[in-house]
Amino acid sequence: MLDKEEYIAPWEKAFKRVLTPIEEFIHRQTTSGILLMLCAVIAIIIANSSWFETYHHVLETKLSLSLGEWVLSMSIHHWINDGLMALFFFLVGLELKRELLVGELSNFKAALLPIIAAIGGMVVPALIYFSLNQSGPAADGWGIPMATDIAFALGVLALLGNRVPKALLGFLVALAIVDDLGAVLVIAIFYTEQLDFTALMGAIALLVILAGINLGGIRKPLPYMVLGVVLWLFLLKSGVHATLAGIFLAFIIPIRPKYDPKRFLQGATELLKNIESIYKSEPNIIKNYKMRANIRSLENGIRNVQAPAQILEHHMHLPIAYLVIPIFALANAGVPIDIKELGNTLFHPVSMGVIGGLVLGKLIGIAGFVWIAVKLGISTLPTSMNMKHIIGVSLLGGIGFTMSIFIAELGFAQSPEDLLMAKTGILMASLIAGITGYLWLYFNGASNRAENDNIST
Repeated sequence: MLDKEEYIAPWEKAFKRVLTPIEEFIHRQTTSGILLMLCAVIAIIIANSSWFETYHHVLETKLSLSLGEWVLSMSIHHWINDGLMALFFFLVGLELKRELLVGELSNFKAALLPIIAAIGGMVVPALIYFSLNQSGPAADGWGIPMATDIAFALGVLALLGNRVPKALLGFLVALAIVDDLGAVLVIAIFYTEQLDFTALMGAIALLVILAGINLGGIRKPLPYMVLGVVLWLFLLKSGVHATLAGIFLAFIIPIRPKYDPKRFLQGATELLKNIESIYKSEPNIIKNYKMRANIRSLENGIRNVQAPAQILEHHMHLPIAYLVIPIFALANAGVPIDIKELGNTLFHPVSMGVIGGLVLGKLIGIAGFVWIAVKLGISTLPTSMNMKHIIGVSLLGGIGFTMSIFIAELGFAQSPEDLLMAKTGILMASLIAGITGYLWLYFNGASNRAENDNIST
């Protein structure tokens, strides 16, 4: 029975629910995928309405920051793609770091299969695209079909519920994380502008300073965030894409906590005994200053037993999933569609390369490389998974929304027509991949579940 004076707000019920990092990650990526889809639809509707001119004008409006003679001026569109998306890449970097150290990719033997799948899912789509666009400005888009949008893909898997094994979620997360790493490397190496070596040296010096304060034992996030902004400014001027500042910063943020768990448990146990003893003398916490002091000490211990990287990843998920990515979708998914010219648009070499790469390339690359790895004995499928599940995930891998559009913006910055074709191809491919992947796993998942039920009876 609850105390009559105890009040529990509806949202407080979530307090008792404990989520593992991977469950929290999947939950937020799933809901982010739904919001992302909604924002993409809104952007497309606006781009094909009388509001398009206003929409375009707002995105091209200049915003400036100045300090004395120093001025930084970019359009709202560029602030979103170069500024806000640096926060997205920071979160991607934190997720990569966690997965490599303690997650799905920390055990090389277990990680080998999704790594092989991700490599196939990057190489084959790029080759398909390049086979259709071998020269001219269009060739710069070869990196577009390499990416998988984890939020959308996990959102589709979540709709399938228990029709798919839980191991498939872990496989997709690991695959998409490696895929993100590949996309980051492609952006850093192949989509870098002419370098300003002075600014680049400044960025390198800042990275050395950041590494130094990490080794020096500084665990508060604020110094890293302040220097991270300066790092972003240096990279923006250097010609290396500024969003990569998020990745570099994430890998320098400390992953070790200030307190070890044993020390925390000893201190927390002692503090709880003190709180219990002090509570008896005065149960009203507002009047009981000793109890408040002990609770604050406990709070401080809880904060210090968590690594700064863990705390930042936890707190960054919400604004990135529900603010940054939706804004990116609103700013970049607005594709004008001329129904009369839709056939010509879809059969344009750029559109065909993107669609072929994302739909066929991901299917052949992921499923094909996994099949070869299993047949050669390089790796094995998890016991609850079969090749039908791999084919389904391969189809979902063709959902390449966020990172694909981002790479398209980089590759076709000077070619508006090719950019339009690429975005149209991304939207069409993501639609095809999402529907076919869902249907494939829905019907094959039903048959697998029936087989399992028969075995159990």
